[in-house]
Amino acid sequence: MRLFALLFAFVLVAASCGDDDEGGDEGSSDTTEASDSSGEDGGETTEAPEDGGGSAEGTLAGWRGTLPQPETTPEVEEFNARLTEQDPDLQDFNYGPESYDAVIVTALAAQIAGDDGSAHASEIVNVTTEGEKCTTYADCLAIIEGGNTDIDYDGVSGPHEFSGNGEPTVGSYAVKQFGEDNRLDESLTEFKSIEGPPELADIPLTEVTADRPGDGVLTVGTLLPETGNLAFLGPPEIAGVQVAVAEINENGGYNDQDVVVTLADSGDTTTDIASQSVDRLLSENVDLIVGAASSSVTLSVIDTVVNAGVTMFSPANTSADLSDYDDKGLYFRNAPPDLLQGQVLAEVVAEDGNTTAAIINLDDSYGNGLAEFFDQFFTEAGGEVTTTVAYQPDAQTFEAEVNEIVGTDPDAIIVIGFEESARIVSELIKQGSGPDTVPIYGTDGNMGNATGEEFEAGG
Repeated sequence: MRLFALLFAFVLVAASCGDDDEGGDEGSSDTTEASDSSGEDGGETTEAPEDGGGSAEGTLAGWRGTLPQPETTPEVEEFNARLTEQDPDLQDFNYGPESYDAVIVTALAAQIAGDDGSAHASEIVNVTTEGEKCTTYADCLAIIEGGNTDIDYDGVSGPHEFSGNGEPTVGSYAVKQFGEDNRLDESLTEFKSIEGPPELADIPLTEVTADRPGDGVLTVGTLLPETGNLAFLGPPEIAGVQVAVAEINENGGYNDQDVVVTLADSGDTTTDIASQSVDRLLSENVDLIVGAASSSVTLSVIDTVVNAGVTMFSPANTSADLSDYDDKGLYFRNAPPDLLQGQVLAEVVAEDGNTTAAIINLDDSYGNGLAEFFDQFFTEAGGEVTTTVAYQPDAQTFEAEVNEIVGTDPDAIIVIGFEESARIVSELIKQGSGPDTVPIYGTDGNMGNATGEEFEAGG
């Protein structure tokens, strides 16, 4: 953080060397230069269509953002090919690796515990820390069957290194950017790794207080978005679960029986789909529920799940509200908490030369929490958050919220939300603050090609 503060101080000094107009344009200038390096034309302002849609080519070019994602390696590329084979229509791979690893980690824990009931949850943290390293299910299983139950699984989504509360203490983030076709330009993707503060790793192991017996068949249920404002995340997450289950079964399954998978929709917080899905999954005697993707959806059903003695493992939850939740030792996640993403996002915004920022965020545990962490780290480094505006996703218009944001004349605008972010950016463009004018930054809830599609469709 000291290095981050020094970097930011340098930025502030550099900004003060020019006149006021030049200082206010620095962040925009940096983003334009990045676009130009890939052959993009960031110099012309593209007005939004009168209907509020964004069909004009290149309208989103330059919009950047962060999301948890492992750095691209041959192994990750091979895994993404497996996801595509499972679902040829995939547009993104967001949280597919995390979903896969959630199933693999839980299956290994069940193998060690010899129990598909709630007892296996006591082994999940241990599977990810301080033991004999292994990187595939088959290799880890061979170590366990050889008599060593002290393994350290490093998965496709990263090393995990769970703290005692069942969440990762390290994170790998992709910094992505939309290109001229209003889709993410992977050639511009950068990666940043971050390790959480020492106290994050020192949390004691949460005791599993549930006592649900197993039935000898490891059954995996999904609570992932097939509908709702995070539906674009559903396909890669579901594919990740299916690839993991197939791999486990290819290696003998669990208890000499195939692992069973059953799919269910999480919807979003505007519906009761999640609670209905959980009731069905519990009636089918699932041992693990992978999901939800939305932290708020998870918070709406977590009591029902853990009170039934069932493990809940999210590939995408990041809200700080879940870090110390009374979950009977049964809730886990392998997406890094927003404490880490807030720090990375603040670093990216500062490195781009921005000294002030305005935040517009979804008014829920995810949006409010991430906005708070960004504000904390950006301010600690010497930056200024000019305003923070929370919004309701089902609002008819975001004109008033965007007007407040634009009125503070920030160097950068932070948009924290889901698919409705397309409507927010459309309104920003209408009010003369599109990505070609003011640097706009997103987060894991909106940095996907589905957002570009939603934007072109008019939100």
